[in-house]
Amino acid sequence: MKKIALTSLLAVFAATGAQAAAKNVMDGNPLYMPKAGHFFSETSLGSQTNESRDWTLGERFGFGITDNLAVAVKTSMSEIGGFANYAWNEIGLDVAYRFVGEGAWKVDLIGAYEVGPMRAYHHNFADEDLTTYVWTAGMRAGYATKDWSLMARANFIYANSESFNWAYDDDMWANHVLNIGFGGFWRMSDYWSGVVTADYYKILDHYGKPEAAGSWDLTAGLNLNIDATKYIGAYVTKEINHVGKGNWEGQDGVGFGAKFGIDF
Repeated sequence: MKKIALTSLLAVFAATGAQAAAKNVMDGNPLYMPKAGHFFSETSLGSQTNESRDWTLGERFGFGITDNLAVAVKTSMSEIGGFANYAWNEIGLDVAYRFVGEGAWKVDLIGAYEVGPMRAYHHNFADEDLTTYVWTAGMRAGYATKDWSLMARANFIYANSESFNWAYDDDMWANHVLNIGFGGFWRMSDYWSGVVTADYYKILDHYGKPEAAGSWDLTAGLNLNIDATKYIGAYVTKEINHVGKGNWEGQDGVGFGAKFGIDF
């Protein structure tokens, strides 16, 4: 599903000394939720799984409206084989509402809307013949302690050439996708934490019969806590595609990336 793995931008920020890991509010935990009145930013730079010379630069910037409600905007740019081949991929908006948050258990409702590409490779800005509108609705749940957390998510994704075209019989553009994901997070010390995620994308309509029926995106990373509100991380990614009935094939090589996150 995702041919280019968005992982992270390795950035340098003035380190003020790492705080105890249990005090970190921004450290790459997949169950992170900003507090009311706080902004957050996650900047990422990652290569393709099968071609490390091609990269994607992404940004997700958000705000905590309340302790249990956050909104964020995101966008990304990609380059293939040189700066002459670049694309501005998307502009998106997502909302997360935490309706279970007391204690260790966390449950979030997720909604997102995305338009892209804004400028495809060698095409005009917002070319109406290429533009796709993507809706996402889902849920994220997990259990978090001061030393580790586990997370699971499920999303239904719908894309079409018109923003409000819900038809299943649009053979040219309609695409219905089920995403199921899992994540684990471990605070190894005051400075270091590890994260792993696995996301499965199942194409539900004609695009998945059977050449691209589904794919797994796998990520493993190591984060360094700069202080209680900043972290940097390095990641590797792998993509495994369903290329036929009972036949799974991994992309050659692995993707590499880095991430910088801040809560302020």
